[in-house]
Amino acid sequence: MATLTEIRIVGPSMEPTLRNNERWLAAVGGKVRPGHVVAFQEPGRPGLIATKRISHATPDGWWVVADNPVGAVDSERFGAVPFDAVVARLLFRVRPLFRRS
Repeated sequence: MATLTEIRIVGPSMEPTLRNNERWLAAVGGKVRPGHVVAFQEPGRPGLIATKRISHATPDGWWVVADNPVGAVDSERFGAVPFDAVVARLLFRVRPLFRRS
């Protein structure tokens, strides 16, 4: 069974889906699949939790991509994310409740 936690977004790599300083509710321990936006321990950067979209599975783990490819760091740079490095699946935005255009 998954537990819920709140995650704060830092940076523009997932814009327009996720925006800097937004807060999202995430399910820790739930199942993930391609298309889901997940929080994971970034390979080679201990302590850094990143958010990206799962593209597909490889034998080594999940291939993750940024929605905003300009200047983003994703699996093109660090390779597949080990399956056990995915810590949560983002569910929905909790703050701000509304976005300005």
